[in-house]
Amino acid sequence: MTVKVMQGALRVGLVADEPLRIAGLISIFEQPAKPGGRRFIPVPAGADELLADSSVEYILIDLHGPAGYESFESIRKLRPNVRLIVIGPEGNDELLMNIIASGARGYVDVTAGPEMVRLAIDVVASGTIWAPRRLLSQLIDRLLTSSDSSLTMSPKLTERERQVLDLIREARSNKEIAAEIGIEERTVKAYVSRLMRKTGADNRIKLTISALGRERFPEKGDEQGIRNSNLSN
Repeated sequence: MTVKVMQGALRVGLVADEPLRIAGLISIFEQPAKPGGRRFIPVPAGADELLADSSVEYILIDLHGPAGYESFESIRKLRPNVRLIVIGPEGNDELLMNIIASGARGYVDVTAGPEMVRLAIDVVASGTIWAPRRLLSQLIDRLLTSSDSSLTMSPKLTERERQVLDLIREARSNKEIAAEIGIEERTVKAYVSRLMRKTGADNRIKLTISALGRERFPEKGDEQGIRNSNLSN
């Protein structure tokens, strides 16, 4: 996977049960950023402090310990716009899928090295979900199977919204979508927010489900409209 990074520093909240594990998380960010790469500023704090700190938009949570999942649930519910990256056990596919379905943007297992964790955060910051593609496919299949009845009701979308939704389905980041269709990244973010409101989705996985649902239950006239689109929206 090729990841394009942006300039500037990101404040990343760190949540773990034990002081030694917090120290380990802090050490992930001690290595200097590569030239032109993104810098991270670790913010070690409890879940309550991070909930009150609006300057922290990314939080890395270690699920080890009894309070790990509890902290994940609290932050997810009280600050749904925070991008959560979870460190969890290796080989637990069910947990991984549940975490992503619940709204986490990334999942890395405990065997991942510092470079892998930084890469995961960078990918999430670029607007993409970090998780094994095979498991994302399984998750999408599961959600489609359990949501067939809801997929028959497709919201009315503009041609540009349909185009952005199709690219989200391909796991493109906001930056990649902007480059693909020739608009600014902030405009892509506005389209993504609009799509979430229209579809009732609260994360990109659920937007992907909406895209697949539109394929299976297309709006009347969609096929002709897509063929004739001049992408002028």
